Amino acid sequence: MSSLDPHLQDVYDRVLARNPGEDEFHQAVMEVLESLGPVLDQHPEYADGAVLERLCEPERQIMFRVPWTDDEGRVQVNRGYRVEFSSALGPYKGGLRFDPSVDLGIVKFLGFEQTFKNALTGLQMGAGKGGADFDPKGRSDAEVMRFCQSFMTELYRHIGEQTDVPAGDIGVGQREIGYLFGQYKRITNRYESGVITGKGLDWGGSEARTEATGYGLVIFTAEMLKADGDSLEGKRVVVSGSGNVAVYAIEKVQQLGGTVVACSDSSGYVVDEKGIDVEVLKQVKQVRRERIEAYVDARGGDARFVADRPVWEVPCDIALPCATQNELDVDGARSLVENGCQLVAEGANMPTTPEAFDVLAEAGVRFAPGKAANAGGVATSGLEMQQNASFEAWTFHDTEQRLTEIMRGIHERCLTAAEDHGSPGDYVVGANIAGFVTVADTMLALGVV
Repeated sequence: MSSLDPHLQDVYDRVLARNPGEDEFHQAVMEVLESLGPVLDQHPEYADGAVLERLCEPERQIMFRVPWTDDEGRVQVNRGYRVEFSSALGPYKGGLRFDPSVDLGIVKFLGFEQTFKNALTGLQMGAGKGGADFDPKGRSDAEVMRFCQSFMTELYRHIGEQTDVPAGDIGVGQREIGYLFGQYKRITNRYESGVITGKGLDWGGSEARTEATGYGLVIFTAEMLKADGDSLEGKRVVVSGSGNVAVYAIEKVQQLGGTVVACSDSSGYVVDEKGIDVEVLKQVKQVRRERIEAYVDARGGDARFVADRPVWEVPCDIALPCATQNELDVDGARSLVENGCQLVAEGANMPTTPEAFDVLAEAGVRFAPGKAANAGGVATSGLEMQQNASFEAWTFHDTEQRLTEIMRGIHERCLTAAEDHGSPGDYVVGANIAGFVTVADTMLALGVV
């Protein structure tokens, strides 16, 4: 942990005191504060206006009971959350996560990160995040529907297309979005398409939204390589995870000439030296909803499965962590360095531990933080909101082109901010400063609210 100047240390100490036990939230705050010393030196008005103190305190935190009935007629009770973190730049915007790991600290960490991520897109979006400690895995469609309807029965009163616009995240795909939107429409008697994003194409969704986070990650990675006079052509890539972000990152890497040789889930990883077959992977994970091991039988050839081991031990030029927070630890980072990895770009939210980041930085591995590299998903959600507001439907090509322009713009903003504040080429510093300054200037303009 780096030393902070006295004002930043005071802010962090207050976060620790007011949010005990929320380790992921503490980690996210520290990661941003470590970058902001040069900004406060140049702009004392940020300290005078208590911008950081306000940014570290969500505007609203909502926690509620979610009762529902399973297929055996038993009443189940989960806990739901929505943390509306910042509305400085627009209505609150961010996904819902359904996973047993979800608690208030996780949601606050995600919402804090979302504040800067959304700012980097250049779109008019504030930041929020939510979810529940409900696990949709192994549940029937009817059970998922009843849970989503109960969840929305409370959430609906807190959201709206000019107030708060949820989307999907881990455990919340198009099926869950459909049930949530259907219940919102039922309760409010309004077909308010812009109230939620990630919808199906026939009912207000955006082309390329499913692909957006993974595609955007790879577009950002390609821009990093381009800045060094390089490209993805011929690069050997490892991706963690096998959900939407991972699948479409794999697809885009291979479109741009790289070869993804390994991907994973919580049971282990598969290695396919000829390159992961995306269509086979989609069939296994998205259609049949099986464990990653099933890829080996479906693919045949020399593909192999390694149980209960981290995918980071597979030699690669580029690593894309796309699963969940803190998945890339010190041991994984050391394996990547020892095997010659040149670049790590985060597809998940904060998947790299601080200690692992230090290992990568010391070895000179280029690093792109998730708030910049994985902003393509929320950027395309913003594009979906634009289409809903104008009652338009754009083609896949048009949406992907706009996504590409946004990701290139984020890359340029990160490089410029890092250069301007004495850390040329440091994407972590650049992303934190560029996102912070955008939100901070707006907060000062709006007064103490």
